[in-house]
Amino acid sequence: MSAFFQWLSNLTPLLQIPIIIGVFVVVVGLILFLVEIAPRRGRIYTVIRLAVCVAAPALVLLVLESWTEAVIAAAVLGLLFFFLDMRSKEGAGSLFVLVAFLAPALLLVVVGLIIPAIQTTGQAFMNRNTTEFVGLENFAWIFTQPQGIRVVANTIVWVVIAPVVSTIAGLAYAYFIDKTRGEKYYKILVFLPMAISFVGASIIWRFVYTARPAGQEQIGLANQVIVWLGGEPLNFLAVQPWNTLFLIVVLIWVQTGFAMVILSAAIKGVPTEQIEAAQLDGTNGWQRFINVIVPGIRGSLIVVLTTISIASLKVFDIVRTMTAGANNTSVIANEMYTQLRSFEGGRSAAFAVVLFVLVLPLVIYNARQLKKQREIR
Repeated sequence: MSAFFQWLSNLTPLLQIPIIIGVFVVVVGLILFLVEIAPRRGRIYTVIRLAVCVAAPALVLLVLESWTEAVIAAAVLGLLFFFLDMRSKEGAGSLFVLVAFLAPALLLVVVGLIIPAIQTTGQAFMNRNTTEFVGLENFAWIFTQPQGIRVVANTIVWVVIAPVVSTIAGLAYAYFIDKTRGEKYYKILVFLPMAISFVGASIIWRFVYTARPAGQEQIGLANQVIVWLGGEPLNFLAVQPWNTLFLIVVLIWVQTGFAMVILSAAIKGVPTEQIEAAQLDGTNGWQRFINVIVPGIRGSLIVVLTTISIASLKVFDIVRTMTAGANNTSVIANEMYTQLRSFEGGRSAAFAVVLFVLVLPLVIYNARQLKKQREIR
């Protein structure tokens, strides 16, 4: 991929534009082709689907040089073909189809995720060179050093604040714009940050927080507003402990759109009869929201909260891009990278295990809630 961009950068702009458009058209055409053949019946389409399930992940691995993206591509394609085939009236939908389509994905999951997870867990109990077993020494180092405790505490702060604020903001926005004129435009406005990567969002907010000495022209929006109000420029990313909160704002800005979309769809699924019955009982808007809307979308609320919580636990790009963990803003994922760069493989693996242990209850709880919802239906 980097070689492609390097080759592209050497071309003239007149050639770069049609090449980029051509690549975009090819990718979109490929997606449409896969959607088109997914539900079709017949041996030739089965062969094509199986070939795509193997060739596409291999192509992703070749281009992106990433096992993770290859595993995700294989899993998505396999599941897409299988469930579309199941939904098709004339599809086979047998266990053989499931195994055949998911076999490449399962193989890549084992090679790209399960085996590295086992290796990482083993390395967490080894020394920095993974040559000697040291037991719980790496974990003891994490929870006895002030910096290690600060890293874990920062991560917990992210998990406590970001999901709650994002969900409340997304829910309130979805409720107030529901069935209003121009609803789709309001949704696009809030959902746009979801189209930006965490790195891109971090760069944007780093400019927003930029501070220049007093008396100079401010290029950061936040400090310009402070100066307009008569205050002094503030270095947002260096003020402890509030700098962590200023970083969390970036994740909230990105995830609110996700929460809004999911919860808006859930609100529209609440039976109109229940809302009309509440209106006939003389309830006001707040009472209808608390007693009818919120219980009706409880399942979606749990999914949104747990999903953003997991994203908060894994947050890395925002911290790395904006502060690199300086001024006591580091989190577990960032500290994993920092320790690895310091050739402390054991400590880095120990941080990874701690992160896994923290994420696991959320994943289990989310899965149990989804299972309960299916049983109710």
